[in-house]
Amino acid sequence: MKFLKRIKFVLKFWKFLPFLKDYFLSPEVTAGKKLFPVAAGLLYILLPLDLVPDFLSIFGFTDDIVITSFVLQQMVKMAPESLKRKYKVLEE
Repeated sequence: MKFLKRIKFVLKFWKFLPFLKDYFLSPEVTAGKKLFPVAAGLLYILLPLDLVPDFLSIFGFTDDIVITSFVLQQMVKMAPESLKRKYKVLEE
């Protein structure tokens, strides 16, 4: 069930873009909290390891969806309450 919620979260990613912009531009968010998603993304891109190879069609992108949704959910958890209220982002 949690996996399906993550897929839904990633598929609606475009709605998340204004939150991301404000997250990175907000003075309420510390530099360390801004660095986490950038570092996690770079680390995932640079690591040659892939849990499921991408050439396996839909199954190959499963790990990408899981990692992306995990990073985005962590950003929501780290976001100040004002941003969560502004974008009606709920932690689960």
